[in-house]
Amino acid sequence: MVDFDSALTILENKARRLILEMLVREPHYPLQLSKHLEISQQAVMKHLKVLEEAGFVQSEQVRSDKGGPPKKIFSVKQSFSLRLDLGPDLFRSDHRTLPAGGPVRLSSRLPDSAIPVAEKIGGRRKVSVAEAMDLVGQLNETLEALDAQRDALIALHQQVMSRVSSTVDENFLQYEERNLVHTLLERPRRPVDLDAWSETLRLEVPRAEEIITEVRERMMYEIADADKTVIIAGKKSQLPWWAVLGSDD
Repeated sequence: MVDFDSALTILENKARRLILEMLVREPHYPLQLSKHLEISQQAVMKHLKVLEEAGFVQSEQVRSDKGGPPKKIFSVKQSFSLRLDLGPDLFRSDHRTLPAGGPVRLSSRLPDSAIPVAEKIGGRRKVSVAEAMDLVGQLNETLEALDAQRDALIALHQQVMSRVSSTVDENFLQYEERNLVHTLLERPRRPVDLDAWSETLRLEVPRAEEIITEVRERMMYEIADADKTVIIAGKKSQLPWWAVLGSDD
């Protein structure tokens, strides 16, 4: 599976997005895509090559009904979701693989409103167009409700970050310290990749360790002060405050 940056680079091209939109409905031959999208077949083949090399689509040889040479037909292969939230004090990007399995396997991960849909199609290979329209309509309503909740959560996340930004500016005077704190705030319940962080800022190891130690001690003090507890850890311990906060995993 391609990473977030590669996926964005591939999907920034409108013609590729239109090709994918057609392929998710049914497999197509390059000539069909060329006619429907009014793009030259040569251009279509170039786009399909990019999509296939990235794993977005797959091709197979199909025999011609008229006795001619086999032709390539293309279909979508990957299933994933790209998310990007951007605003003042807000930047979240995510590339998520959609869960595999049929309706029964998915049921344990579905919201209550969607479980009846999974139960209706479980064990069935086909549904009628009329029934599918009703079921998809129900799922779209659930998705819209969940999206509205997610939007509100992201907005609340943004509000928290806007209020802590001034605190970070006041308490951490050096740019490198502020950068580390913001890195920690992005995933506060996961250990930060210290090697990646120091490499991003092009810091020498001794300087990176010095900043990490300073920020660690101040963060531990703030957590202990807020909870009115005493936290004891050796100076060589890796930034352990996520153990106090809990874990995402």
